[in-house]
Amino acid sequence: MSTASKGSIPQPLPVREGRTLLEPRPLTVKRGVNPHAPGSAHLIMGRTEIMATVSIQDKAAPHMRGSKEGWLTAEYSMLPRATTDRQARERNLQDGRRYEIQRLLGRALRASMDLRHFRNQTLYVDCDVLVADGGTRVASILAGHAALHDFCDRLIQKGQLTDWPIAHNVGAISVGLLRDEVRVDLDYAEDRVARADLNVVATDTGLIIEVQGGAEDGALTQEEYVRLLSTGAFAVQGVMADLTRQLSVIQGM
Repeated sequence: MSTASKGSIPQPLPVREGRTLLEPRPLTVKRGVNPHAPGSAHLIMGRTEIMATVSIQDKAAPHMRGSKEGWLTAEYSMLPRATTDRQARERNLQDGRRYEIQRLLGRALRASMDLRHFRNQTLYVDCDVLVADGGTRVASILAGHAALHDFCDRLIQKGQLTDWPIAHNVGAISVGLLRDEVRVDLDYAEDRVARADLNVVATDTGLIIEVQGGAEDGALTQEEYVRLLSTGAFAVQGVMADLTRQLSVIQGM
């Protein structure tokens, strides 16, 4: 969406309070919050809140029968009052935006796991948006990773696994271009006026898993795109360092 029509006076950009343009919103995570789920996490990123749970089924996904690996699938939904106006409860799995986000979550979280430990089993990661203020899909990836961490740690403690099955710490961040400013981790006010935004999924070592997004108001130069991508990949490393530190503290390590 354009911040101003041609020939008009540009509107002021949203002001950030308490953080720099390249600084993510404050992040807190608490794991083991759902007593019924074998893995769970509640994540808050700025004013965005996500609840993630992990379930396991002793049944191979149809396309994985006979494979040496298990499978992981993800689901995403937003509560009716997660936003400023009530939205109808999401009931249709084929809803375009929801389906797109679910596929992104599944690809991101599968990239983090060594699913050979779960042969003939299927992992389900459910991410529910409790409060939305921008960045719900990247926050869901972070919450899903935290819930998987909780799930795997419990399996290790119970002696049901001997090797740690998370192969890569995978996270995500949004990065946007507001006029000529690159900003990390956009909230809703920033996202709605950005002329370009990307969701960057990467490992804590900077390896790129997936990039989603693009220009919203005119084309980007290659230099601008590369700048957004490199900024996002670097920011993911910082976010994952913070998340891993919190998970370790919660774990009592």
